[in-house]
Amino acid sequence: MEYDIQKIRSWFPVLEKKVYNRPLVYLDSAASAQKPVQVLMREEELHNDFYGNIHRAAHFMADKATVEFEAVRTKVQEFINAGSREEIIFTKGTTDSINLVAHSFGEKYLHKGDEIIVSEMEHHSNIVPWQLIAGQKKAKVVKLPFTDTGEIELEVFKNLISSKTKLVAVAHVSNVLGTINPVEKIIEIAHQNNIPVLIDGAQAIQHIPVNVQKLDADFYAFSAHKMYGPNGVGILYGKKKWLSEIPPYQGGGEMISEVTFEKTIFNDIPYKFEAGTPNITSVIALGAAIDLIEEVGLKNIADWEQEILRYTTAKLKEIPDLKIYGEAPEKSSVISFNAGKTHPYDIGMLLDKMGIAVRTGHHCADPVMQHFNIQGTVRVSFGMYTSKEDIDFFIEALKKVIDML
Repeated sequence: MEYDIQKIRSWFPVLEKKVYNRPLVYLDSAASAQKPVQVLMREEELHNDFYGNIHRAAHFMADKATVEFEAVRTKVQEFINAGSREEIIFTKGTTDSINLVAHSFGEKYLHKGDEIIVSEMEHHSNIVPWQLIAGQKKAKVVKLPFTDTGEIELEVFKNLISSKTKLVAVAHVSNVLGTINPVEKIIEIAHQNNIPVLIDGAQAIQHIPVNVQKLDADFYAFSAHKMYGPNGVGILYGKKKWLSEIPPYQGGGEMISEVTFEKTIFNDIPYKFEAGTPNITSVIALGAAIDLIEEVGLKNIADWEQEILRYTTAKLKEIPDLKIYGEAPEKSSVISFNAGKTHPYDIGMLLDKMGIAVRTGHHCADPVMQHFNIQGTVRVSFGMYTSKEDIDFFIEALKKVIDML
């Protein structure tokens, strides 16, 4: 199918906006993707037509909202090819999903002297929760390093595994380097040693097809707002085996079957991990985002974004004294760079005055910056709506900014 970039862009009204009287060029989708009209209208429809608190009442509004909410659980299950809908837990975001696993898995299975292997290229959200539970349990977080091209070497990974290793946590795609990690191989090696694996899929789910059964992932976490959906909603996929065994992360309403002052009997999965009233509106609107992605086709999106990635990389490499961080053969829609000795914040600030949105700083990945001995980078990141015209405008503006500085 021909990729109709203009039709896709028409779904995102914000792309018509002007910033400082200049056309908006949005190159910060890795932080948060823009929202299409389909998602915005779905949220409005719910509040105008059938909002009610789910699972808790016998009236029409609550019943309708419950049916729509649970339909999205099934939609997510099918989108990532989970084995059952009970393996899909709604959370507040990727960070919340990882904290859930760190707390619940760690509470049951982590003991003094145990180890958790975490890659060096992780977002802080996939480092700090493991440090917290390791500190509580007197366990240890072990760093899995990456090469200067931004790759994890499987032989190095194998050598880190020991009888003390209880879990591996690694990003599917790096939010700084853009590396698509060999997670299927990592999982296979870990499973040969009876070690479960958590995959942070926040930067993968919107860019490449994800099949959790094919990956054989034990846990897979991602966020709605990265995939053109609303803020405040995340997904945790977990194998039934683990979800049935680990204790709940939070207590409250909905996650219980029966409560007395003597004891509490927890609800079945996935509900035992969904305490309190969830973000009903945003979960239902996530369904519209998935519909949109499937309408375009994730394979088509991936092919288009790879073309944009190649195009932008080639243009950046023509600029003297510009260094790209992360040049693994398998990359997704992120490029981080520095231009000479110019501070990335100065570049980002001046690009903003030209209507171009990029991200600057450490990108919540301090260990990556420490690896390269730098303070930060400029990061450009792409979505299904990124056009070659966006890139041409950005490159010309960047050249002007570098000359100015």
